[in-house]
Amino acid sequence: MIDRLLAGTTATQRLGRGTLVGLALFVPTISWISQLTLPGYLIAAGAYALMLGVFMVCVPPGPGRWPALAGAWVLCESLRSAWPFGGVPLSLLAVGQVGGPLAAVARVGGVLLVGLITVAVGLAVSGLSEGGVQRRSGAVALALAGLVLGGALVAPRGADTGRAIDVAYVQGGGPQGTRAINTDERKVFERHLEASAKVPPGLDLVLWPEDVVDTDGPVQDAEEGRELEELAARLDTTLVVGTVEGVSETHWRNSSQVVTRDGEWTDRYVKVQRVPFGEFVPMRSFIERFAPDTLASRDATVSHESGLLETPAARLATVISWEVFFGHRARSGVAAGGELLYNPTNGATYTGTLVQTQQVASTRLRALETGRWAVQVSPTGFSAFVSPSGEVFQRSSQVEARVEVRRAVPLRSGHTLYVRWGDLPIRVVALLMVVVGWVLHVRSRRAISAPEGSTGRDRVAHRHQNQ
Repeated sequence: MIDRLLAGTTATQRLGRGTLVGLALFVPTISWISQLTLPGYLIAAGAYALMLGVFMVCVPPGPGRWPALAGAWVLCESLRSAWPFGGVPLSLLAVGQVGGPLAAVARVGGVLLVGLITVAVGLAVSGLSEGGVQRRSGAVALALAGLVLGGALVAPRGADTGRAIDVAYVQGGGPQGTRAINTDERKVFERHLEASAKVPPGLDLVLWPEDVVDTDGPVQDAEEGRELEELAARLDTTLVVGTVEGVSETHWRNSSQVVTRDGEWTDRYVKVQRVPFGEFVPMRSFIERFAPDTLASRDATVSHESGLLETPAARLATVISWEVFFGHRARSGVAAGGELLYNPTNGATYTGTLVQTQQVASTRLRALETGRWAVQVSPTGFSAFVSPSGEVFQRSSQVEARVEVRRAVPLRSGHTLYVRWGDLPIRVVALLMVVVGWVLHVRSRRAISAPEGSTGRDRVAHRHQNQ
């Protein structure tokens, strides 16, 4: 549809129509933001739609439109995933393809390549429905998409190490639509203690969600720390828990920590990719003038760690909650030696299933990109196991208390092409496609403006006469 909307238009028309398409994309898919802040939702939807409109101005309206449109769309997704405020990689085309035939492409070029191939298939449909040159171009676009997909099916995807572990996730349950400021942290902790009573002893690894252990200082010095040590000993397992620890009057720390069956706290990963306006407030001194009563008073600390969490059972590539939307965070942990993906999260703030479903889809993408098994665990859902091919197993429902055990989860090694190369190659390809699109467009205009039958020298003279 957007291909047809951009054909034969002026730059102003492309800006307006691209923005309209952006509104159709973002208004429904990020509507969950309204549960936090309605003005913020409206601003975000409008800003991201306008960003898409600006990138559509970079698409020529005539010949060359197809490569430029695919490239411009990918560049827009790439920019939005990194800027502003560290990036907001929501509503990417890859999320809509994770259950479809193009998902395997992620292990070659991540979400950007999935987006590129998705646009290519759309353009192929647009061209095949027409005649002449458009139909031939559509067939070429479809053939290229098939070639990339075929390559993805035989591309490196990691390999089993020969070791496997027994893993449980613990979902404590509880109401949704809650805010931390109105929640009794102790009740959340106790729900997970109670649910953990259903975990069979002797497992290799027991995983808790994000944010369910909340203390004023280091968890090791708190009552909750001693209770967790006792739980790990009673279950005869390694326990990994999501902690929120007070650091100062202005900062707190969001991390995942490891306690062994011997009661030893052995490793900790502190979150890198923070949620803007949720875990930190950009331009705080300015924003506070307009919304002093609705902002969090403290910011989360930020680390620069790889995400690798060492446990006696396995090396975990850890992406805490929001980080699962960023391919480079899972890639970092796996490149550092991660054998299993671990996504502790907390979606209890939101009602409905929109955020939770998008997060499961993102965990599936991270599993595909890295060639690793993944475990997502949330206090109120969704929690699930995900295979390296993106299949979902033992997914929980919302609100319920749930413990799921999966035996013999394979630990994996080796790197996919995406882990090796990251997003840079696809960004370069996308930029070149925009350049090629404009080169084709300019050549077409020159050919049209030249008199029929004239030579190259005649065409130069003709242009001088026109000037």
